[in-house]
Formats: sequence, structure tokens, C-alpha cells
Amino acid sequence: MKIRTMRYFIREAFQSFCRNSFMSIASVATVTLSLFILGIFMIMAANLDYFAENLESQVQISIYLKDDLSQDQIQSVSARLKNLPDVKKITFTNKDQAMDALKERMKDQPGILNALEGKNPLPSSYEITFTNPESVKKTARIVADYPEVESTHYGQEIIEQLFRITTIIRWGGIALIIFLTLATLFIISNTIRLTVFARRKEIAIMKYVGATNWFIRWPFLLEGLILGFVGGVIADVLLAQFYEFVTVAVHSSLAFLPMVSMYPFLYHVSGVLLVISMIIGAIGSTISLKRYMKV
Repeated sequence: MKIRTMRYFIREAFQSFCRNSFMSIASVATVTLSLFILGIFMIMAANLDYFAENLESQVQISIYLKDDLSQDQIQSVSARLKNLPDVKKITFTNKDQAMDALKERMKDQPGILNALEGKNPLPSSYEITFTNPESVKKTARIVADYPEVESTHYGQEIIEQLFRITTIIRWGGIALIIFLTLATLFIISNTIRLTVFARRKEIAIMKYVGATNWFIRWPFLLEGLILGFVGGVIADVLLAQFYEFVTVAVHSSLAFLPMVSMYPFLYHVSGVLLVISMIIGAIGSTISLKRYMKV
């Protein structure tokens, strides 16, 4: 394509954008609103996934050792635990530390502690966290067979429910984003169709004088890109303000709730939305133009 021809297409696209200012503003507003809503759901899906990851990262196994083990036996268990796959962290608590922790928790209920009559029935224990939470079950079965181990505990039913919930959250978020993207494409293409409809006579005249389909299509395609770009930029700015407000509000009232940090997360979301907006703008123009190319 010649540079002169491309300049003509770009000039025509901008002139059409300005000449049909009312429809252009309506299209940009539709793109902005649609992408803003899509961006909110993308942020929600990302934060739900982040929350699920945080829950999974806190999954751990408590390993209770038998009484009267020698120091060498305890060290042997530690060495074997460190060699297990996907182990992130191992924490050891001896009998005295376990009793001190119990006394701290029960300091308002001295009757329970007095009933122990100075005895310490608590076992020494290891707690393991994992890089891959799905390794919990397999590791628990392996460790339970150690001769030095009395029992293991990891909240089997709770963990299984947790994994089911996090799977639903992830797949539900992906499905929702795909659905909203398709809905956004439908809304934007119908909005741009109104712009094309207003210029249907111009398209027909160009066809009658011998203009090729692509010669007619290029200015509309570029105009769709411009509409998508402008709407995407505005949506990105609004989304940044919205997420900053939500982040400040959550951190001030629900500080324990994990949220994805604004940056570079927002850069990624903004870039994706901008690309989506331009692609949707171009596709919307192409779809809307198709019926008016048949003269």
C-alpha cells in the first residue's frame, strides 16, 4: 500500500470521526462503559484468584511425634521431611514450646491448666507448608508411615472443599471474562453499525464509481481503531481511579484481606483492555460494514 493512500485513509478516518461527532461520542462512551465493566470483572477475577492462592499457600500439615524420641531420631525425621518434594517451610515445636503456647491461649481459663497437675501431655511436632498445595495429601500419607510419627493432621475435608472452591473461582472468572468480552463486542459493533448506517449512501456512491471493497473499508477500519483506542484510554483512567479507591477502602477497613498490588497489575490490565478495545473497534467496524458493501 502506498504511503499517500494510507495518509488518505487516516485523514478520512479522523475527518469522519470529527464530522460525525455525535455518533463518535456515543461510540466512545459505549466502548468506555463496556470496557470499564469488563475491567472491573477482570480485577475481581484476578483478586479472587489471588485470594485463592493465599488460602492455598496457608495449607499445612501438622506432624505429631511419639514421646521419648531421642534427639537423633528427631533430627532424622527433619532430614527426611526436607527431602520431600514441594516442601516450602518446616517449623519444629518441642514439648515445652507447645505447652508455653497452650498456657498463653488458656491464660483466661486456669482451671484447664490446673487439671494437668504440672504434666505436659503435648507432643513435639513439625509443621510443613508447601510450594504446591496439592502435594498435601501425598505427603501426609508418606509421613504417616514414619515409625517416629504418632499422627498427622491437615484438615482433610476443609482442604478438599478449599481446592474445589478455588477451582470454581478460577474457571468461573475465566468464563465470565470471555462472556463479557463477547458481550462488549456485540454492544460496540451495534453502536458502530449506527455510524455506518448514517453513511450508507456515501458507501453506495463509492461502490458505483468503482471503489474497491478495501478502499471503502480501510477508513472505517481505522475509525473503529480510533474509537476503540480513545474509549480504551478513558476506561483505563477510570479503572485506575476506581481500583485505587477500592484498595484504600479495603486496606483501611479490612486490612487482613489480601489484594493484588496496584502496580504493575494495573499496567497489565490497562494494556490488555487497550488491545481488546482496538481489536473490538476494528472488528465491530468490519462486521457493521459488511451488509452495506453489497450494492
